[in-house]
Amino acid sequence: MHPHVLRHSCAMSLLQAGVDTTVIALWLGHAGVRSTDAYVHADMTIKEKALALTAPVTVRPGRYRPTDKVLDFLDRL
Repeated sequence: MHPHVLRHSCAMSLLQAGVDTTVIALWLGHAGVRSTDAYVHADMTIKEKALALTAPVTVRPGRYRPTDKVLDFLDRL
């Protein structure tokens, strides 16, 4: 295992714990805050949470589950 893998794992754990990317950049000694953007793009849970914030209040939370009719249509494509 390369030390850089531990560095990335640490950054991802901090990000998932809610630590701001500026703090992660400073703590890990990054040259700038922009270098932590890759961690944000790599974490699907952050993307899901951001998308959930855009849903109307009347929409039930959760992932879309297509009906059998939709899946059959897609299979025929």
